[in-house]
Amino acid sequence: VQLQASGGGLVQTGGSLRLSCTVPRMILSTFWGTTFDWYHQAPGNQRELIATSSDGYTYYGDSVKGRFTISRDNNKKTVYLQMNSLKTEDTGTYFCHARGSGMDYWGKGTQVTVSS
Repeated sequence: VQLQASGGGLVQTGGSLRLSCTVPRMILSTFWGTTFDWYHQAPGNQRELIATSSDGYTYYGDSVKGRFTISRDNNKKTVYLQMNSLKTEDTGTYFCHARGSGMDYWGKGTQVTVSS
């Protein structure tokens, strides 16, 4: 299963970006039951869980709560991360992760750079 993350780029402080994670080869019924996470890895730091979507449940890390929103379009087999009010500390690589029912898949990551 390949996770295709996209949507990263360069943005100024206070700006917005929307990341997408598509899983084109996953069976639709499997997608519905899969938990998806977004992780952030700042330069020189470990990967940090920032958002989760699972069967109507969502989780946000303290660093993004109130600014980021995770959502999913099951028919498009895509998970989104809407990032608003971006800060310089949001700079880094963002990874999509799919898990559940024995699955554990990572995407390659998409780079986000927030300039002041």
